[in-house]
Amino acid sequence: MTTIESVTQAPTEAEPRKVWDLPVRVFHWTLVAAIVGAFVTNRLGVSYFKYHVWFGYTVIVLVLFRIVWGFIGTRHAQFWNFICGPAATLRYVLGLIRGHEIRYAGHNPLGAWMVVTLLAALGIQAFSGLFGNDEIFNVGPLYGYVSKEVSLQLTSLHRKLFYWIRAAAAIHILAVIAHYVLLHIMYSSEETCCMR
Repeated sequence: MTTIESVTQAPTEAEPRKVWDLPVRVFHWTLVAAIVGAFVTNRLGVSYFKYHVWFGYTVIVLVLFRIVWGFIGTRHAQFWNFICGPAATLRYVLGLIRGHEIRYAGHNPLGAWMVVTLLAALGIQAFSGLFGNDEIFNVGPLYGYVSKEVSLQLTSLHRKLFYWIRAAAAIHILAVIAHYVLLHIMYSSEETCCMR
């Protein structure tokens, strides 16, 4: 039976709960630090190359960890739990355009594909750096296993892919900010609507 009090009561914001487990959180922020470290050490010049390589190793280990954790980790860390197919992702995008957002615990379909894209790009970026060279002083630790031409191609890929990674990271950050802002606006408008 519905009472008058239950009908007129304004909905309350759900209590926040942590979806991501500790390994995913540590992975995320360690990866951010490794990417920033690799960028800074590259900008500082050739004398910091060995640190750049160590940051690259860190990225490789982290990406491999996240792939493994995506299969054996906790529920929300597992890929099967948040990666949707193209049709479901398209439905989500069309719903967003129409103003009908579906809420997800963890990543929405677009966020899930951003995770996959960033993991793949960072893996390729770090792996290609292993074979790279700057044609002056430094070579990657596996440079000797490929021809000079292949090394130059991988070095070019390593350089160019960074711009794509930087753009994807910027989109990721902007999407997170937009999500929080829109969520705040949505809750504010729900409370205002129910107070009338």
